Amino acid sequence: MSETHSLSALNRADAVNLIVLTGMSGGGKTVALRALEDLDFYCVDNLPTALLPQLVAAVSGNVEGKRRHVAVGVDVRNPGEDLKRMPAILSELASKGVKAHLIFLDCRDEVLIKRYSETRRRHPLSWQGLSLADAIAEERRVLRPLSAIADKVIDSSELNVHQLRRLFAAGYAEATEGLTLMFQSFAFRRGLPLDADFVFDARCLPNPHWNPTLRPLSGKDAAVRDYLDTQPIVAEYYADTARWLDTWLPRFEADDRSYVTIAIGCTGGRHRSVYLVEKLAAHYRALRNGVLTFHRELE
Repeated sequence: MSETHSLSALNRADAVNLIVLTGMSGGGKTVALRALEDLDFYCVDNLPTALLPQLVAAVSGNVEGKRRHVAVGVDVRNPGEDLKRMPAILSELASKGVKAHLIFLDCRDEVLIKRYSETRRRHPLSWQGLSLADAIAEERRVLRPLSAIADKVIDSSELNVHQLRRLFAAGYAEATEGLTLMFQSFAFRRGLPLDADFVFDARCLPNPHWNPTLRPLSGKDAAVRDYLDTQPIVAEYYADTARWLDTWLPRFEADDRSYVTIAIGCTGGRHRSVYLVEKLAAHYRALRNGVLTFHRELE
């Protein structure tokens, strides 16, 4: 399909929300794409810039609303001339009704060097025979024009993968259809999650920690699930919590809330809270899109 034909096809389709993720290798693009994929974005990594119009045209013809949210990773692996065409392509897409948003993920050089050292990954430009520091410097030079036109620059230097994932999940939840729910487990002994909208305390429930065979496991494991499934008080707690959420979440959705975090805590954050988070998330995934989970103490 030619680029001209692809762009003209957009005139016959509904508007597409497009997020283009670019930036430094090791800065967190893969983590960001996974977070957006959880929010029902159609995600493609390492797409040649020249193919952006064809991808958007193809997705725009899909009748499912959620498929009109697209996220694309573009980085220094693209041919140099392709990257230079990005401003013109984004401008042309915007003229056809595409809501394009360019995000640049940056990171300090010393942090990138540490990340590559810890993961033993090869830098995409290492094939040129450059040292890691020189490869990073060359990548920064090549990507500088994209950084200059980015709608948002995110410095991931002080963020771990979970914080970056949550940053994108919270920031782009409004792009999904309806209310996005984040179910989070945590340990009370390590403090309350600061971003929780609702907090439920599961410390009153039977604790698998005191069973030596269950202690090393988590609420994701079948043995722990089976144990908690047999406890009547656990079933009652789950039913009451789900009933409360079923009653009140629609009120928040009607009030134009786009993102709500429900935190469930227990003593160690490994068994009871994880079990309840997974069970509630499964319940709501059967009813809606945009249901996320995060286990603070496990991850």
